[in-house]
Amino acid sequence: MSDTLTLSAETRERAGKGASRALRNEGRVPAVIYGGNQEPLSIHVEEKLLAKYLQTGHFMNSVVMIEAGGQTTRTLPKDVTFHPVTDRPIHVDFFRIAEHATVHVNVPVRFVDEEDAPGIKRGGVLNIVRHELDLVVDAAEIPSEIVISLKGLEVGDTLHISNVTLPKGASVGIEDRDFTVATIVAPSALKSAEGGAEADSAAGESEG
Repeated sequence: MSDTLTLSAETRERAGKGASRALRNEGRVPAVIYGGNQEPLSIHVEEKLLAKYLQTGHFMNSVVMIEAGGQTTRTLPKDVTFHPVTDRPIHVDFFRIAEHATVHVNVPVRFVDEEDAPGIKRGGVLNIVRHELDLVVDAAEIPSEIVISLKGLEVGDTLHISNVTLPKGASVGIEDRDFTVATIVAPSALKSAEGGAEADSAAGESEG
């Protein structure tokens, strides 16, 4: 399960570039909470703590409880804007959610059992097509990752989303096709060797 994070925040009374720049100079990041049939709430959060959460790799699919103005709001991060040069976070959008709201999240995938994949043992390479899966889940049941087994896969095999076991209650956001998640491909050396063998075989047959 993805962790529930907590962020202390302060409300913003002033908007505009000048006010936002002043906040950033003080080590704060401007942000807004919107949705839930309520008016948007402008806030600012501590940059150091936000950066720490961002480094986990799970921030965008974690429920974030924001404490501001004497109230705690359950949110899901929707967008983080980074400075184009320094890569520091400069703005965050949070979306209000109910405890058991149905939400769309991008959940990272992790592949296991490479040692049990004959294709990889032969020198095949895991070609990851999707590093994240777009899932529809209960906000209280957001998985931190989706584990996918490579057991039994050969060179040329394809893992489609229909081959992936999702957590109970989760569904795929893309429903119109059985899209590819990963494939086992032959490295160029293996392809060349196989191609050479086929050419030799063909030459032998023609000579015969």
